[in-house]
Amino acid sequence: MDVTLHLAQDPEADELLGRSPLAALVGMLLDQQVPMEWAFKGPSTIARRMDAEDLDAHDIAAHDPAAFAALLSEKPAVHRYPGAMAGRIQQLCAHLAETYDGDAEAVWRGVSTGPELLKRLQDLPGFGRQKAQIFLALLGKQLGVRPEGWREAAGEYGEPDSFRSVADITGPESLTKVRAHKQEMKAAARAAKAARGAGGRARG
Repeated sequence: MDVTLHLAQDPEADELLGRSPLAALVGMLLDQQVPMEWAFKGPSTIARRMDAEDLDAHDIAAHDPAAFAALLSEKPAVHRYPGAMAGRIQQLCAHLAETYDGDAEAVWRGVSTGPELLKRLQDLPGFGRQKAQIFLALLGKQLGVRPEGWREAAGEYGEPDSFRSVADITGPESLTKVRAHKQEMKAAARAAKAARGAGGRARG
């Protein structure tokens, strides 16, 4: 795995994401309740604070939990909720250490079908179905991991020429389009919630 990604919009952070399967997984795990660039810059920040060139699943899993949480909490914090995310990252790394001997790329290496890969991703701590589908789409669209049926397994995130998620970000322009799509989805959700509330008041 050695590609150019543009998820963090930061050369050093994106370089790590493009060559380190574990960094890409950790960035995906962090991608919630914070801007995408902040989330995907996290792996590079963690590696730097651990005085390492890359992330190591065994090292992170074995790290003292309080010390690792403190490492993520240093200013600037790696996430809005650094303590909670530190625990989730250690759970992910422990799973990778136990199941794949710490080799994050083994999660998808040699997998023959999209549904099988989706199941493996959903088995990762912190990866629900949506996060797993988005990462599957990222693997297929940008990292060349394309087992049979990968687009279908990724759902709407696997659709070509769409701008729904980090899987579609290849630079500043596409980032703007993805962010616009997310804002549209949030606005639609708010409108639907308001409509349901109005309907309930009318019935009452």
